[in-house]
Amino acid sequence: MNSAKFAAIAFLALSLLALTNIASAKTSVDFSNSGGTLSGTSAGLTLTGSTLVAIEGLGGGVMKTGDLGRVGFQTGHLISGSLAMGGTFAAGGMFSIETFAEGGTVLFSGTFSGPVTWTLVTLANGTHNYTLTGDLTGVMHGGINASAVTVQLTINTGKGFFEGSTLISGGDTTAVSASVPEPGSLAMLATGSLSLFGVMRRKLFQR
Repeated sequence: MNSAKFAAIAFLALSLLALTNIASAKTSVDFSNSGGTLSGTSAGLTLTGSTLVAIEGLGGGVMKTGDLGRVGFQTGHLISGSLAMGGTFAAGGMFSIETFAEGGTVLFSGTFSGPVTWTLVTLANGTHNYTLTGDLTGVMHGGINASAVTVQLTINTGKGFFEGSTLISGGDTTAVSASVPEPGSLAMLATGSLSLFGVMRRKLFQR
């Protein structure tokens, strides 16, 4: 195989690789929330009244801050451990991030895709915090499938333990979605690449 033919084949391979990479490009969006009440029983934990205070990576990647919306969730039931000492909640439930913009737009809606970890953290002074961590699957605004992870930290409960209700200090949720270009754009790129390869093939392979 001469160098010209090899170059043509290499071009086709790189073009197809580029198309694959474009189709599977990832977009990451970070949501921060503050405040709210975490309440629950062995049937599950529920967060209400938490303010969406920051969004980064959405709409050009510029961070937006302020009173932007609300974050809320409900876990599945307790499957191990206890509310006071920490444990694990079942997958399922719901998780929602909503903005006040445009009359109320849901930015992410989904469920917990695996067990939710409820961890008791005892500080050196004998007081307690709790951390809730869970993986999510759902849909971003625009109907794009996404996976996410959320971490929520409670207000220090002093030397007492969680007894069914506590305030949230804050939390962070990072969602990663597959960003697929518009069909027209992808088709144009594919057509252009294949047309260019066709020209090269006629010139190099039919001598």
